[in-house]
Amino acid sequence: MSDFVQSLRLWFAPRRIRDEGETPDYRFSLANERTFLAWIRTALALIGGGFAVDQFLPDLRWGVRVGLALALLAGGVLCALRAVNHWVRCERAMRRGEDLPVSRFPALLSLAVAAVALAMVVLVLFGRAGR
Repeated sequence: MSDFVQSLRLWFAPRRIRDEGETPDYRFSLANERTFLAWIRTALALIGGGFAVDQFLPDLRWGVRVGLALALLAGGVLCALRAVNHWVRCERAMRRGEDLPVSRFPALLSLAVAAVALAMVVLVLFGRAGR
């Protein structure tokens, strides 16, 4: 069974993770959980931002408004899914005594948020200049 499928199964059966290796120092598991919660807060902020763009910027052209809102909402969805996947992968690595997993996701998320923010800056600057 692939590593991804095993990780996916652990999303819904976290007690199975106890079968992996040795129990780490509880402080590391709690730090892993705090990281998970930080990812979830980020996901909620992105989702809230997506709804805010859609609801509070009615003067934007429909395509621009929907595009920005969908970009933020998609980022929130990906961030929430990444949170649980990262938690499981880190917990397994700690129990197995392996290096913690690395990921390009934080860099990709940062670039996506920066792109949306840059688009918003352009819209604000040109929107105010046109009034």
